[in-house]
Amino acid sequence: MNIRKVGQFIRKVCKDWWKTAFFIIFVIIPVKSSLADWNWVPTGSMIPTIIEGDLVYVNKVAYDLRIPFTMHRLAKWSNPATGDIVICFSPDDDTRLVKRVIGLPGDTIEMKRNVLLINGQPASYSGIDPSCSEYLPAKLKDAAVFATEDLDGCEHAVMSIPSIPAAREFGPVTVPARSYFVMGDNRDNSKDSRYFGFVDRDAIVGRATRILVSLDIADKYEPRLKRFLAPLD
Repeated sequence: MNIRKVGQFIRKVCKDWWKTAFFIIFVIIPVKSSLADWNWVPTGSMIPTIIEGDLVYVNKVAYDLRIPFTMHRLAKWSNPATGDIVICFSPDDDTRLVKRVIGLPGDTIEMKRNVLLINGQPASYSGIDPSCSEYLPAKLKDAAVFATEDLDGCEHAVMSIPSIPAAREFGPVTVPARSYFVMGDNRDNSKDSRYFGFVDRDAIVGRATRILVSLDIADKYEPRLKRFLAPLD
């Protein structure tokens, strides 16, 4: 290969690289920042709904539209509803979290023996579909108690682990204006509003609506094919 051909090859590589870099910088990154994103879930605070190794799709325009790379809202058309799974920042340390909205502004939240009470009314609990715990380790399934919780018509799976100490009694507290009370579905192993308080509306950046991909991080990242593209309740 002569010098001229080498130069032509380098120019072609640079040209192609800049096209790719331009697309990533000016299309992919802004879209991830303000329109749609994905979030790997490394912890078990939302078990059995979301488990470690799930990649969830985040709809960042579910409630409003932000300027890319900022928290400034250009427009707002709705607010989180009871039962929504949201992506938010912890008021404790700004950690990005995946939690479920339990209390809206003005709601009074209380827990008695792990039963939620919203505005004095206890949530209803019923049996759970066995498939919800299909991918959980046998040791965890044996130690846990599962149920389907109904929050104002939003039915979803929850779990408790009676053998570990947890905040099973809480409140009552009233959610301030422009704030939300969030919890994990793994009620006895979740750092949530029982510990760090209310989440400000501006700290909620989107709604998790679907599992894109799921890998078993404890078993050589084996794909959990049944969870691919599964909707989140």
